[in-house]
Amino acid sequence: MKKKFFLLMLAGSLFTDAAIAQKPLFTAPIGLQTYTFRRSIGKDPAKVLDTIKMMGITEIEGGGGGGLTLQEFKKLCDDRGISIPSTGTGYDQLVGKTDSVVYRAKTLGAKYVMCAWIPHDNNVFTLENAKKAVEDFNKAGKILKENGLTFCYHAHGYEFQPYEEGTLLDYLIKNTNPEYVSFEMDIMWIYFGGGDPAALLKKYGDRWKLMHVKDMKKGTKRDLTGGTSQENDVAVGTGELDIPAIMKAAKKVGIKHYFIEDESSNIITQIPQTIAYLRSLKE
Repeated sequence: MKKKFFLLMLAGSLFTDAAIAQKPLFTAPIGLQTYTFRRSIGKDPAKVLDTIKMMGITEIEGGGGGGLTLQEFKKLCDDRGISIPSTGTGYDQLVGKTDSVVYRAKTLGAKYVMCAWIPHDNNVFTLENAKKAVEDFNKAGKILKENGLTFCYHAHGYEFQPYEEGTLLDYLIKNTNPEYVSFEMDIMWIYFGGGDPAALLKKYGDRWKLMHVKDMKKGTKRDLTGGTSQENDVAVGTGELDIPAIMKAAKKVGIKHYFIEDESSNIITQIPQTIAYLRSLKE
C-alpha cells in the first residue's frame, strides 16, 4: 500500500513539474519599435498602424509621421488599441530642448523617453564621451523625472570599449544617477559589441527598464562600431543570440516593455516569425 501511495505521489509530482515546465515564458504584450517601418510610416501612418494591429502588436515605441500632429498620430493609435509607452529622442534634443522632449512624450502618452546614440568621432567611443554623457543624462533625466517621465539610454554596442576592470558601458551605468537614468537593452547591439545580454541583465537588474528584441544573422562579424548591415537582422530565434536565456533573465529583472525591432527589408515575413517564436517559448 505504501509503495502504491509513493508511486502515485511521484506520478503526481512529475505531472505537476511537467505542467510547470510548459508554462509560457513570454507573456508580455507584444511591442514594436516603429523604426522597423521607417520606409512606410512617413507615407501612410494609418495603413502602417493597421498592419501593426493586424500582427497582434498592442504597443509601440516611437510616435509621429506622415505630417500628422502628435495629437493626430496618438488618435490613430488610440482608435486601434495601440498604446505608446515609450518614445525616442536624439541626443542634441535631449540636452538642448528638454522641455520639447517632455511635451512630445506627454502628448503621446509615453512614460519613457529613450535616446539611442551618444555622439562620438571616428567610430571610437572614449572616456571623455562617456563622462559628458553621464553629466548630460543626469541633468536631462532629472528634468524628465520631475515631469513624471523615465529616461532610458539605449546602448548600441560601441560602449564596450575596455575601461579599468570593465567597459565604458559599466562606467555609464555606475556613474549615472539611478533616480534619473535607466537603460534600454537592445539585445542585438549588446551582443554585437561583445556583451552578454543575459549576464548584463542579471548584473544591473532593474536599471534595465525596456528592451529591443532582435536577432543577428549567424556568422556576422562583430565589432565596436555600433553599425552593421541592416540585412543582418533576422527573425528572432533564427540567429546567434541565446533568446531563451535572455528572455528568462529579462522576466526575472522585471523589464517593463518589449519592442521588436527589425531593420531588414524582410519585416513582413520576419515579424510574424518573431512573434510566433516568442510566444512558443516555455519556462
